[in-house]
Amino acid sequence: MDNITIAVDAMGGDFGPSVTVPAALQVLKNHKALHLILVGDQAVLKKELSINNSINEPRYTIQHASQCVEMDESPSQALRSKKDSSMRVAINLVKASKAQACVSAGNTGALMATAHFVLKSIPGIDRPAIVSAFPTVSGSKIMRMLDLGANVDSSAENLYQFAVMGSVLASAVDNITNPKVYLLNIGEEVIKGNEQVKETAKLLSNSKMINYAGYIEGDQIYAGEADIVICDGFVGNVALKSSEGVAILIRKMLRDSYNRNFLTRIVGLLSKPVLKPVIKRIDPDRYNGATFLGLQGIVIKSHGGAGVKAYVHALEEAIMQIEKNIPQRIGAEVEKLLKLSKIDDPRVS
Repeated sequence: MDNITIAVDAMGGDFGPSVTVPAALQVLKNHKALHLILVGDQAVLKKELSINNSINEPRYTIQHASQCVEMDESPSQALRSKKDSSMRVAINLVKASKAQACVSAGNTGALMATAHFVLKSIPGIDRPAIVSAFPTVSGSKIMRMLDLGANVDSSAENLYQFAVMGSVLASAVDNITNPKVYLLNIGEEVIKGNEQVKETAKLLSNSKMINYAGYIEGDQIYAGEADIVICDGFVGNVALKSSEGVAILIRKMLRDSYNRNFLTRIVGLLSKPVLKPVIKRIDPDRYNGATFLGLQGIVIKSHGGAGVKAYVHALEEAIMQIEKNIPQRIGAEVEKLLKLSKIDDPRVS
């Protein structure tokens, strides 16, 4: 790995430096060519580093930021009055080419608004979208879904652009030739869905540049058939949080069942080799680190309530996207695909 620099919004998330600093130090141990810029209150970060730091030759620097965006703060307020927030400073470092990516567990709306304002969208993309990987029943295969919360009210044209970006991402990162794109709906029949979904289906059906496979229902998104699932941010975020909740529920139910009595504990020990890889596959922490797809720079959103293990995965996702030059590859392909796709758009005469 060549030298990589990542700006970390160390104050973001529910737990701030108590999670971001230990996670940063762990990733530094795993990647010797990595440098991190920890952005936030200098005094707080130095104190946290003094507690956790075990790196003999630190490969990090501290960039002081006097403000912090609160988790319940409105995006407009954060954008207007928090110009020296850890979030804004971290994104500015990407804009200034002092870092190749930004990772934050902060307020999603504020992060998207700030990243969009500072970095701008890839030409041809009206709105960036949040995309993340999901496990499927098909072994090691994953499915990617977007949008997961960046846009709570998307037009059919926005959803069409999400499909283009998702297709390019699956091809570039997952090495899938002609990835299958599905549109999340309340049924598979063509008559189902609201006007937004129906209009999007028309655009996708008439595009020869996207391998549109039709509607998909919520109970089928993990079946392994879809490579990309498209939806608006409101629906996608509900699906994401529901999935995380179900994974937590399954783990708790198994734990409670095995701890009922001495006999069930013995059964639990005997079945542990079988259950361990299953639990690992559905562990939400493993898939932490969603991408703000469509920006002219890499911004990774960690879950606000992420622990150290989960935050490490978000940092690893940033490293992977830097190594694969994701914005540049997507920018080139999206420009080409959107130009060609306009020929297939039924609204273009």
